[in-house]
Amino acid sequence: MNEEAVTTGWDAIEEEMKKLYGAQEPKHYGTVVPYMLGGKDPLDGLSAYKAEKPFPHWHIVTFGFSELYEKESEDADYSGYGFELTFRVARGEDEEEPPMWALNLLQNMGRYVFNSGNIFASGDYMDANGPICLGADTQLTALAFMEDPELPPVHTPNGRVEFVQMIGITEDELEAMKTWSTLGVLEASQAALPGYITDLSRDSLLQIPAVAEAVQRGIERDGSSTGFLFVDQLAWEPGRNRLFSKTPAVLCLGAKQAGTIGKLLRGRLLKGKDLTLASQDMSVVLKPGMETGYETEENEVRLKLDEAAIHEISQKLQPKEEEIRLPSYKGLIIQVVRTHIKDQDGNVVSTIG
Repeated sequence: MNEEAVTTGWDAIEEEMKKLYGAQEPKHYGTVVPYMLGGKDPLDGLSAYKAEKPFPHWHIVTFGFSELYEKESEDADYSGYGFELTFRVARGEDEEEPPMWALNLLQNMGRYVFNSGNIFASGDYMDANGPICLGADTQLTALAFMEDPELPPVHTPNGRVEFVQMIGITEDELEAMKTWSTLGVLEASQAALPGYITDLSRDSLLQIPAVAEAVQRGIERDGSSTGFLFVDQLAWEPGRNRLFSKTPAVLCLGAKQAGTIGKLLRGRLLKGKDLTLASQDMSVVLKPGMETGYETEENEVRLKLDEAAIHEISQKLQPKEEEIRLPSYKGLIIQVVRTHIKDQDGNVVSTIG
């Protein structure tokens, strides 16, 4: 950093970390070439602090999602994107440097936000479609987000900044968060996941009976808080009138998310709530109704399902390639197609369905 530069936003973040760690000098990793000038790392810096409680770990904080220097955005209330990420990662006894995979993952989160404009907030989740540490033998293949329990929001000269903690989670934990609530699952797991520290070696928390039971009770009581689900594979073909008959409409879904959608139908529509499935090209709004039927408008389909159809679809939707015909709604066919999981280079690494 240029010593003459205005660093009010940066200073405000460091001041909050000093409240936790006093005079400890963090391990800091800066960016040599700024992202806007062609550098590969979008975040200006990452600082890692040694924390001892509830057990030894690295407490890493980002610098760059908020406005670190002079105020540039027109939003006076929030600084930049309005948040910085934190990440607590288990630390070995003799470990003097934070793991590089964790630093790289945070920079990848920066690329995602800077390129998409989507931000992270408490209660969000994200599927990594593979180990959060590439090449590692770990069950952690997704991420959850919550307020950092030790870092309340701070009001800087550039606006409000929230500290959002990122947590590595397993595939079945992600599924539970989708079908219930991210914060609900994390709260139910608090005793088993102290400090919400990411440990690549841990097993799924849902293998603990008390956690699994609490999650199941929450799902049955509250239904799902997921009202919007982005799906890669989504298509709709309306029914067509023939001379003496009409062909059914066809809803096409990818196998990877078919099972999740089935659970969300129970957790949303049977609780009287809508569920929106969205791809880059279109959206399908699933709504509970007294009768089945659909309406289309530009790139949106509004599909009403009665209780019998909801039960039938939720039971039949599975992560496998198949054509589902519904006795309760003969005007609709659901086509489940294979999902190909690809790595960052576009190579297919696994197939579902």
